[in-house]
Amino acid sequence: MNNKTLDNMPKQKEKLMQHTIKNFNVGDNFEINDLKIKSFSIPHDAINPCGFVINNGSKTIGIATDIGHMTSTILKELESSDFLLLESNYDPEVLKCCSYPYILKTRILGPNGHLPNEEAGKTISYLLKNNLKKAMLGHLSKESNVPALAYKTVVEELMYNNYNENSLHLSVASRDVPGNIIEV
Repeated sequence: MNNKTLDNMPKQKEKLMQHTIKNFNVGDNFEINDLKIKSFSIPHDAINPCGFVINNGSKTIGIATDIGHMTSTILKELESSDFLLLESNYDPEVLKCCSYPYILKTRILGPNGHLPNEEAGKTISYLLKNNLKKAMLGHLSKESNVPALAYKTVVEELMYNNYNENSLHLSVASRDVPGNIIEV
Protein backbone atom coordinates (compact mmCIF):
# COMPACT_ATOMS: atom_id res chain seq x y z
CA MET A 1 0.00 0.00 0.00
CA ASN A 2 1.25 3.49 -0.59
CA ASN A 3 2.83 5.34 2.30
CA LYS A 4 0.44 8.30 2.54
CA THR A 5 -2.67 6.10 2.46
CA LEU A 6 -1.29 3.82 5.16
CA ASP A 7 -0.25 6.74 7.35
CA ASN A 8 -3.82 8.09 7.22
CA MET A 9 -5.31 4.82 8.49
CA PRO A 10 -3.83 4.58 12.01
CA LYS A 11 -6.48 2.24 13.43
CA GLN A 12 -6.17 -0.17 10.51
CA LYS A 13 -2.38 0.12 10.52
CA GLU A 14 -2.29 -1.02 14.16
CA LYS A 15 -4.05 -4.27 13.16
CA LEU A 16 -1.50 -5.16 10.48
CA MET A 17 1.54 -7.28 11.10
CA GLN A 18 4.43 -4.97 10.26
CA HIS A 19 6.40 -7.64 8.37
CA THR A 20 3.50 -8.04 5.90
CA ILE A 21 3.41 -4.38 4.89
CA LYS A 22 5.08 -3.53 1.58
CA ASN A 23 5.02 0.21 1.00
CA PHE A 24 5.42 2.20 -2.20
CA ASN A 25 5.03 5.79 -3.28
CA VAL A 26 2.53 6.65 -6.01
CA GLY A 27 4.46 6.82 -9.26
CA ASP A 28 6.84 4.06 -8.21
CA ASN A 29 7.51 0.99 -10.29
CA PHE A 30 7.88 -2.23 -8.32
CA GLU A 31 7.78 -5.98 -8.85
CA ILE A 32 5.94 -8.90 -7.31
CA ASN A 33 7.45 -12.12 -8.61
CA ASP A 34 7.31 -11.87 -12.44
CA LEU A 35 4.86 -8.95 -12.46
CA LYS A 36 6.10 -5.44 -13.14
CA ILE A 37 3.73 -2.93 -11.55
CA LYS A 38 3.50 0.80 -12.16
CA SER A 39 1.34 2.98 -9.94
CA PHE A 40 -0.06 6.29 -11.11
CA SER A 41 -2.00 9.09 -9.48
CA ILE A 42 -5.76 9.44 -9.99
CA PRO A 43 -8.14 12.29 -9.07
CA HIS A 44 -10.32 11.18 -6.16
CA ASP A 45 -11.15 12.60 -2.75
CA ALA A 46 -9.08 10.08 -0.84
CA ILE A 47 -5.57 10.22 0.56
CA ASN A 48 -3.14 9.65 -2.33
CA PRO A 49 -5.29 7.34 -4.50
CA CYS A 50 -3.73 5.51 -7.41
CA GLY A 51 -4.32 3.15 -10.29
CA PHE A 52 -2.06 0.40 -11.57
CA VAL A 53 -0.65 -1.02 -14.77
CA ILE A 54 0.56 -4.60 -14.34
CA ASN A 55 2.73 -6.35 -16.93
CA ASN A 56 4.04 -9.92 -17.01
CA GLY A 57 6.33 -9.41 -20.01
CA SER A 58 3.72 -10.20 -22.65
CA LYS A 59 0.35 -8.88 -21.45
CA THR A 60 -0.70 -5.74 -19.61
CA ILE A 61 -3.60 -5.15 -17.24
CA GLY A 62 -4.79 -1.66 -16.31
CA ILE A 63 -6.77 -0.98 -13.14
CA ALA A 64 -8.42 2.41 -12.68
CA THR A 65 -11.26 2.92 -10.22
CA ASP A 66 -12.31 5.78 -7.95
CA ILE A 67 -11.63 8.32 -10.68
CA GLY A 68 -13.26 11.74 -10.42
CA HIS A 69 -12.53 12.48 -14.06
CA MET A 70 -10.41 11.05 -16.84
CA THR A 71 -7.16 12.82 -17.62
CA SER A 72 -4.71 12.63 -20.49
CA THR A 73 -2.10 11.34 -18.02
CA ILE A 74 -4.32 8.43 -16.97
CA LEU A 75 -5.13 7.63 -20.60
CA LYS A 76 -1.40 7.58 -21.39
CA GLU A 77 -0.77 5.19 -18.47
CA LEU A 78 -3.54 2.83 -19.67
CA GLU A 79 -2.65 2.87 -23.40
CA SER A 80 -0.69 -0.39 -23.24
CA SER A 81 -3.51 -2.33 -21.54
CA ASP A 82 -4.70 -5.57 -23.11
CA PHE A 83 -7.30 -5.81 -20.33
CA LEU A 84 -8.78 -2.93 -18.35
CA LEU A 85 -10.79 -2.84 -15.13
CA LEU A 86 -12.38 0.60 -15.28
CA GLU A 87 -14.78 2.38 -12.99
CA SER A 88 -18.25 2.97 -14.41
CA ASN A 89 -19.79 4.22 -11.22
CA TYR A 90 -23.01 6.05 -12.04
CA ASP A 91 -25.57 7.23 -14.53
CA PRO A 92 -26.27 10.96 -14.07
CA GLU A 93 -30.06 10.58 -14.43
CA VAL A 94 -30.22 7.70 -11.95
CA LEU A 95 -27.97 9.65 -9.57
CA LYS A 96 -30.39 12.60 -9.66
CA CYS A 97 -33.27 10.36 -8.50
CA CYS A 98 -31.49 8.05 -6.05
CA SER A 99 -31.76 8.25 -2.27
CA TYR A 100 -28.30 9.76 -1.71
CA PRO A 101 -28.27 13.09 0.10
CA TYR A 102 -27.55 16.15 -2.04
CA ILE A 103 -24.04 16.62 -0.62
CA LEU A 104 -23.06 13.05 -1.60
CA LYS A 105 -24.51 13.50 -5.09
CA THR A 106 -22.46 16.67 -5.46
CA ARG A 107 -19.33 14.84 -4.29
CA ILE A 108 -19.88 11.99 -6.78
CA LEU A 109 -20.38 14.46 -9.65
CA GLY A 110 -17.33 16.51 -8.68
CA PRO A 111 -13.88 16.39 -10.29
CA ASN A 112 -12.59 14.17 -7.47
CA GLY A 113 -15.68 11.96 -7.23
CA HIS A 114 -16.50 9.08 -9.54
CA LEU A 115 -16.52 8.27 -13.25
CA PRO A 116 -19.91 8.13 -15.03
CA ASN A 117 -20.85 5.41 -17.51
CA GLU A 118 -20.55 7.63 -20.57
CA GLU A 119 -17.02 8.71 -19.63
CA ALA A 120 -16.09 5.05 -19.14
CA GLY A 121 -17.36 4.41 -22.67
CA LYS A 122 -15.32 7.29 -24.08
CA THR A 123 -12.23 6.02 -22.28
CA ILE A 124 -12.65 2.49 -23.60
CA SER A 125 -13.31 3.82 -27.12
CA TYR A 126 -10.07 5.79 -26.98
CA LEU A 127 -8.07 2.81 -25.67
CA LEU A 128 -9.42 0.53 -28.41
CA LYS A 129 -7.09 2.41 -30.77
CA ASN A 130 -4.22 0.69 -28.95
CA ASN A 131 -3.92 -2.83 -27.47
CA LEU A 132 -7.21 -3.08 -25.57
CA LYS A 133 -9.00 -6.40 -26.19
CA LYS A 134 -11.03 -6.88 -23.01
CA ALA A 135 -12.58 -4.50 -20.50
CA MET A 136 -14.55 -4.93 -17.31
CA LEU A 137 -16.69 -2.21 -15.82
CA GLY A 138 -16.28 -2.03 -12.07
CA HIS A 139 -17.12 -0.07 -8.95
CA LEU A 140 -20.75 0.38 -10.04
CA SER A 141 -22.86 2.21 -7.50
CA LYS A 142 -25.68 0.17 -6.02
CA GLU A 143 -27.84 3.30 -5.72
CA SER A 144 -27.04 5.25 -8.88
CA ASN A 145 -26.31 2.61 -11.51
CA VAL A 146 -27.50 -0.69 -12.90
CA PRO A 147 -25.15 -3.20 -14.55
CA ALA A 148 -27.26 -3.45 -17.72
CA LEU A 149 -27.39 0.34 -18.01
CA ALA A 150 -23.63 0.70 -17.59
CA TYR A 151 -23.03 -1.97 -20.23
CA LYS A 152 -25.56 -0.43 -22.65
CA THR A 153 -24.13 3.07 -22.22
CA VAL A 154 -20.58 1.88 -22.94
CA VAL A 155 -21.71 -0.13 -26.00
CA GLU A 156 -23.58 2.91 -27.31
CA GLU A 157 -20.45 5.01 -26.88
CA LEU A 158 -18.41 2.38 -28.74
CA MET A 159 -20.93 2.42 -31.60
CA TYR A 160 -20.90 6.24 -31.65
CA ASN A 161 -17.13 6.03 -32.11
CA ASN A 162 -17.51 3.57 -35.01
CA TYR A 163 -16.71 0.40 -33.08
CA ASN A 164 -19.11 -2.48 -33.05
CA GLU A 165 -19.77 -4.23 -29.78
CA ASN A 166 -17.60 -7.14 -30.96
CA SER A 167 -14.54 -4.85 -31.00
CA LEU A 168 -13.72 -6.08 -27.51
CA HIS A 169 -14.95 -8.45 -24.84
CA LEU A 170 -16.88 -6.22 -22.41
CA SER A 171 -18.16 -7.41 -19.05
CA VAL A 172 -19.44 -5.94 -15.80
CA ALA A 173 -18.00 -6.88 -12.40
CA SER A 174 -20.51 -8.07 -9.83
CA ARG A 175 -20.70 -6.25 -6.52
CA ASP A 176 -21.66 -9.39 -4.66
CA VAL A 177 -19.97 -12.48 -6.03
CA PRO A 178 -16.68 -13.37 -7.73
CA GLY A 179 -16.87 -13.28 -11.50
CA ASN A 180 -15.62 -15.71 -14.09
CA ILE A 181 -11.91 -16.04 -14.70
CA ILE A 182 -10.83 -13.81 -17.56
CA GLU A 183 -7.92 -14.94 -19.67
CA VAL A 184 -5.77 -12.11 -20.96
